[in-house]
Amino acid sequence: MLMKSIAAGLAGTALFATVAFAQNPTTTDKSPTAASTATTTSTTASGEWRASKMAGLKIYNDANENIGSINDLLMDKGGAIKTAVIGVGGFLGVGEHLVAVPYEKLKFVNEAVAYSGAGTAPGGPGTMSKSTTTTGAATGTDKTATASSGSKWYPDHAVFNASKDDLKKMPEFKYSE
Repeated sequence: MLMKSIAAGLAGTALFATVAFAQNPTTTDKSPTAASTATTTSTTASGEWRASKMAGLKIYNDANENIGSINDLLMDKGGAIKTAVIGVGGFLGVGEHLVAVPYEKLKFVNEAVAYSGAGTAPGGPGTMSKSTTTTGAATGTDKTATASSGSKWYPDHAVFNASKDDLKKMPEFKYSE
């Protein structure tokens, strides 16, 4: 009985396989398909950052004080980022004050913030290296923006020249529906 079941299963499989092969039409049309003619972008987009990784990016001032984080990036219809929405204060988004700042006023840094206390001498402990700083309007040709990031698709943090109190005094940004 077992042998008959196995033989019937093999015969059924062979029958389905021939039906499946018969349904695949063979075409001799050599015209390119839509998939093969579509342009694709390179997978090695060096010098570019992922927008999804920019949300939540910490923002520090020139004194290395954490003043907020990026909540959103606003762009024009041409795709150029014009405004960064920064969340200031609050806890886990509750009580957070949103402000809009021009994107080109942000400086992005690929190195971690160095803390050592009261060191404020230029180039000394507690200051940020300006060699890996790039402005918000950086292009893919700026090699300093990606030199130390390796395969990381986003900067370590951003710098905006204001205090947390200055940002809290700015008019609150509200999304229009």
